[in-house]
Amino acid sequence: MPGYQVKLQHVRVAGGADLRIRSLLDCQQYADPDGAADAAGISAANWPLFGQIWPSSEKLADLMQAWAFGDCRVLEAGCGLALASMVIHRRGGNVTASDCHPLTEKFLRANLLLNQLPGLPYRTGHWLRANPQLGTFDLIIGADLLYDRGQPGPLAAFIGEHAAPQAEVLIVDPNRGNRSAFHRGMKQSGFCLTETTLNEPLADGSPYRGRLLHYRRESRSRTSSFS
Repeated sequence: MPGYQVKLQHVRVAGGADLRIRSLLDCQQYADPDGAADAAGISAANWPLFGQIWPSSEKLADLMQAWAFGDCRVLEAGCGLALASMVIHRRGGNVTASDCHPLTEKFLRANLLLNQLPGLPYRTGHWLRANPQLGTFDLIIGADLLYDRGQPGPLAAFIGEHAAPQAEVLIVDPNRGNRSAFHRGMKQSGFCLTETTLNEPLADGSPYRGRLLHYRRESRSRTSSFS
């Protein structure tokens, strides 16, 4: 027994096939027998968050089903269950999923098998530590990453480190109160912001209220857009 319980969920993706997702049963799960999560700075309260399907992650997956990413190297930061990465992957995109939770890669592999998808690159992406093997990317995406007031600074620094000189960043934020600090950090890294209100329901009809934070650093010769 792994020390935690799981369930199987079906996630609708707007304009695409559903995803079958193995997730944690609820937010009461916790198992860190070897101390890997503790060593990564993950508290018991935050431990199960990676294994939940959050509305903003669904919204990001919907966006990636319609986004024209072309040949961009894409990084999903704080991917959790990596819904958006899986959508990009099955569309043939060049995507790497990243997170700092020790179980993220295990759940990703299981979910790729459930959806009959080939392997997807995964790398550790710790916002407070060096990630020398991660590299740089043309497009960095993420969902609901600003849920704690201590996160905007480290996340902006992480993005600044791993974004290419000419890059775009897409963050789906469910109207958290930590955007202003994040905007300041991104501006220091040379990014300009376009902010769009997201009020369309999720693919399953559930209501959603949030914003798409679209940052650009230097104009690309061919920018991403809805197809």
